[in-house]
Amino acid sequence: MLEHDSSILADNPLGDPRRRQVPVYLPAAYDQPRYRKKRFITLYDLAAFTGSGPAHLNWRAFEENLVQKLDRLIGQKLMPPVVVVFPDCYTSFGGNQYINSSAVGQYADYLCDEIVPFVDQEIRTLASASHRGCFGKSSGGYGAIRLAMSHPDCWGGFASHAGDAYFDFVYGAEWPGALTHLQKWREPLLKPGKRSVERTPGEGLDDGRVARFLDHIRGRHQNGTQQLSSQDITTLMLLAMSATYDPDPQAPNGFRLPYDLENGLLIKERWRAWRRHDPVTMIPRYWNRLRRTRAIFIDCGWQDQYHIHFGTRQLSTALAKKGIKHRYEEFSGSHSGIDHRLDVSLPFLARHLK
Repeated sequence: MLEHDSSILADNPLGDPRRRQVPVYLPAAYDQPRYRKKRFITLYDLAAFTGSGPAHLNWRAFEENLVQKLDRLIGQKLMPPVVVVFPDCYTSFGGNQYINSSAVGQYADYLCDEIVPFVDQEIRTLASASHRGCFGKSSGGYGAIRLAMSHPDCWGGFASHAGDAYFDFVYGAEWPGALTHLQKWREPLLKPGKRSVERTPGEGLDDGRVARFLDHIRGRHQNGTQQLSSQDITTLMLLAMSATYDPDPQAPNGFRLPYDLENGLLIKERWRAWRRHDPVTMIPRYWNRLRRTRAIFIDCGWQDQYHIHFGTRQLSTALAKKGIKHRYEEFSGSHSGIDHRLDVSLPFLARHLK
């Protein structure tokens, strides 16, 4: 277990910890005398929203945790020995998309400019992009794609399991429920003697209800007596995405919203800001960088409840049109319970990053 004190996360806008533990998996070969000078491929595990890398070390009922899975895959010689890093990128919003944002923090820089060099200094790694990869599911899969696009000098390969793509489908269907949920924290809009609703600030600005909702989330007692509802989580996730994809230091809460809080109208300019971060729309801008990537693995269950399979299909098609070699697979499954897919992606990455 390593521990790192980050200068990049110091004074981050959410006040989240700058000092974080960095668990590292070392294969059995790492400590064997005959391998005492050997350096190893390194993979970085990027957690999904509401998750964190260290949680993947926990014991699990009826199935393997990631450490047990790695021991088995390496022990059965299905993949070479690798070092795996479990960074902690959890935020007060409940998760991370692993990109830089003035409203969340500079997490792409944190990983690429601090954690990677730190691990390479402390552990016997093959300290070059060609021997380093990242992987994850959902937000973690999205982060893996984005890091490979934006930092090809750091990452030589990635695996994305149901990573967020095609935002029109993934997020668009969730916003109506979130807007209705946020109404619980609005001020009364019909004042005595009035017969029409007074307009709220436009252009994706909070009228106060978002701030009150976030205060509600932060003010909960953390001993489990005040459980968050599924709609709380969904609403928090969409606000986290707003803070990630459309930050604005001059706006309330530090970010703008893609929908009008009161009438639900899509604000096209704000949605364009979101779509600039959609991997589907990013391929035309970043395909030359992805050509340098040694290993690309993308998959998704064709019954994904967030409809991400449509986005991953578009990604695969766009990559193929640009002649970018990659492995794309679909399987019978949803967005949940898909860790068994790591049995495919981890050996794929390890073999190509040797």
